[in-house]
Amino acid sequence: MKSKVFFTRDLSPEGIERAYKALGMTMSGKVAVKVHSGEKGNQNYLRPEFSKKLINDLKGTVVECNTAYAGARNTTPKHTKLMQEHGWTKYYNVDIMDADGDVALPVIGGKVIKENYVGKNLLKYDSLVVLSHFKGHPMGGFGGALKQLSIGCASTVGKCWIHSAGKVKDQNVLWDNIAEQNDFIDAMAEAAGTVSKLFAGKAAYINVMCNMSVDCDCCAVAEDPCLKDVGILASTDPVAIDQACIDIVYSSDDRGREHFVQRVESRNGKRILDTAASIGVGSKDYELIDLDAR
Repeated sequence: MKSKVFFTRDLSPEGIERAYKALGMTMSGKVAVKVHSGEKGNQNYLRPEFSKKLINDLKGTVVECNTAYAGARNTTPKHTKLMQEHGWTKYYNVDIMDADGDVALPVIGGKVIKENYVGKNLLKYDSLVVLSHFKGHPMGGFGGALKQLSIGCASTVGKCWIHSAGKVKDQNVLWDNIAEQNDFIDAMAEAAGTVSKLFAGKAAYINVMCNMSVDCDCCAVAEDPCLKDVGILASTDPVAIDQACIDIVYSSDDRGREHFVQRVESRNGKRILDTAASIGVGSKDYELIDLDAR
């Protein structure tokens, strides 16, 4: 059976809520909403106002984890300050999930990593909404739901573990131990699987296709967007939603398409879809349902 991916061209707070409601889900208990806070200096990240209606309706807590590289987000005090500067704390309760450490989730049958280190506070939540800004990425080729599940939910230790394919946990030695590219991609897929399993049946994935640069929101100095804005997608399948976004880009006649595709393919970015599907994180086979045609 094909996974359902809902799509609207309405890039607005109402559009994002409509896409979510199309899933027909009821989020129970404490709801975590995973966002990207945006590195200091980045111009492309999703602003907090954009998802205000949805997050408030869900009574959600905005969650993030610290990074593993120099910048404004690699320690809890700095990250907390940036969340304030970027307006997240103005509207929401914010939880830096690895402020008090991390916890290891087992990677059953993992070929690259045997455990995934996530922010300890992730375990406090009953339901998860993964709100992703779909865009390119300097290391992964592209970033969407799978990257948010893996790198996004990983603690600083976990980010080092994934980027080094299970070799190091210390950000001070990470960049001397970066994994071979395919191992890094596969480690991301395996890590994503642990979080999707933790919230099986209790997770919603929303990808927003706007401000699509070849660079991630983690870049302090990022290229400006090279693709036209597209819309919002929602699914309960993280593989299907990322595959749909990739397919939309690849089938586009946008003049920025080749630049974006080159970034994806130069990093073998689509491999994460194949690996994640092969280990049961989701399916690449989907049905795209146009909400605007209803």
